[in-house]
Amino acid sequence: MRLITAAELPLPRSDRQRCLVHKMQNIERKVPEDRWPGFKEHVRACYQAPSIELARHLKDEVVQRYGNELPSAVERFLEDFGACIVHLKYPLGHRRTIRTTNLLERLLELDRRRTKVLPHAFGERALLKLMYGATIRASSRWRGIRVTAFDHAQLEAIRKERDAAFAECQRTPATNDNRTINRSPRRRISSKAGT
Repeated sequence: MRLITAAELPLPRSDRQRCLVHKMQNIERKVPEDRWPGFKEHVRACYQAPSIELARHLKDEVVQRYGNELPSAVERFLEDFGACIVHLKYPLGHRRTIRTTNLLERLLELDRRRTKVLPHAFGERALLKLMYGATIRASSRWRGIRVTAFDHAQLEAIRKERDAAFAECQRTPATNDNRTINRSPRRRISSKAGT
């Protein structure tokens, strides 16, 4: 949970989408092999529903149907369900790209492979350049997504919703284990200062 908090604090207006490929692999470990195909179809129907409301309705059906038979699998399925269906509020053409982290993992694997070859040859600036270049290359996949006027309107509505939630969060201090989380603006960190 600390990693999630570390990502959400500096990016409070962002949505967090769990990788559905990895989520399905985690659920599969809890289901007997002979029961997996049926259970998988029900879970996949939740994650690929046309709307968040329908996904929640299908989730309740999965819980009713499999709750007594496969309790550990249902528990794993329910764990962080909201973060698994975040992609459903985005435009239809964006969902396929959003719901998995394979693009990000490929990017990190590429950087890891390059830095292993010459582990001591990279300073901060060279590593930042390498990661920037790989990120730009990975973003080309996003450039291939068509964005219609309707998609723009949907994205703008999501942005306004996130901004309103952020403003509300700023007005009321959030607490975690009876400790107030400091939401003060952070100092900008620049790689130019250290290299």
